[in-house]
Amino acid sequence: MDWGMENRLARIIKPESGHTVMLAVDHGYFLGPTHKLENPRRTIEPLLTYADSIMLTRGILRSSVKATASTPIVLRVSGGTSIIGKSLADEGITTSLEEAVRLNAAAVALSIFVGTEYERQTLLSLSKLVDEGEKYGMPVLAVTAVGKELEKRDARFLSLSSRIAAELGARMVKTYYCENFEKVVDGCPVPIVIAGGPKLATELDALQLTYEAIQKGAVGVDMGRNIWQSDHPVAMIRAIRAIVHENATVKEASDLFNRMKKGE
Repeated sequence: MDWGMENRLARIIKPESGHTVMLAVDHGYFLGPTHKLENPRRTIEPLLTYADSIMLTRGILRSSVKATASTPIVLRVSGGTSIIGKSLADEGITTSLEEAVRLNAAAVALSIFVGTEYERQTLLSLSKLVDEGEKYGMPVLAVTAVGKELEKRDARFLSLSSRIAAELGARMVKTYYCENFEKVVDGCPVPIVIAGGPKLATELDALQLTYEAIQKGAVGVDMGRNIWQSDHPVAMIRAIRAIVHENATVKEASDLFNRMKKGE
């Protein structure tokens, strides 16, 4: 592996633990001002210290993150649709690799929509992005999105999507946790991080999700709403970190969360 590629990956997946806590704040590119992400800077700043990397668009990076920040950037480079449009799957590449390099990104990310009518175009976009990424030593994170029209989140579908992403050259894959998740991991030869998805009923549910995913082979999480939509986001990201990096149990992480929220 080229030095630049290896170095960028090591900035995201920490060599000390082999794991990562990514903070996803890219939701606005299709959802607009999402609840508790209406003011991105206000949401991001208290959490940035505790994230191993942050996933966001170039607009929010420039407007809402200080240039002195040292947290690695995973730059969202796909889009072109919105939640009120015909299909979220009708995405294209919105940001060039030159722009990603200019912004000092550690990786770039785009979504693929396997099983939709836009499957081919999003997979070809992934291939094109990987070609460019390899030139620059820039890792590509493929997100196995599902869209409004496709709600399959079982091991068979996620294994298919994740393996295709790896086959096309993605250096990392972001997918959903599911029953028999170990089958998804076993079939994907590159590291997998799990999406937090919509806000779960309780923080304990999100901690349980994280614990099970790590136990079954995920290298980490790329979590957004289950952190910053919590009433105690700093306590939540620290509890997630305890599971991911310190092998904490769900109870230990929950106890930490409860202690931390009292001190906020």
